[in-house]
Amino acid sequence: MFRAIADVLRQIGGALATVVTLPFRAVARLFGGASGSARGHRA
Repeated sequence: MFRAIADVLRQIGGALATVVTLPFRAVARLFGGASGSARGHRA
C-alpha cells in the first residue's frame, strides 16, 4: 500500500521535474548558442 503511494508520488515528481527543467534547458541552450556565436564559436 505505502509502496504504491510512494511509486505514484515518485512518478509525479519525476514528471514535474522534467516539465520544470525543460524550459530552463531550452533558455540555457538559446542563451548559450547566442553568446557562443557572438564570441566567434570559441569554447
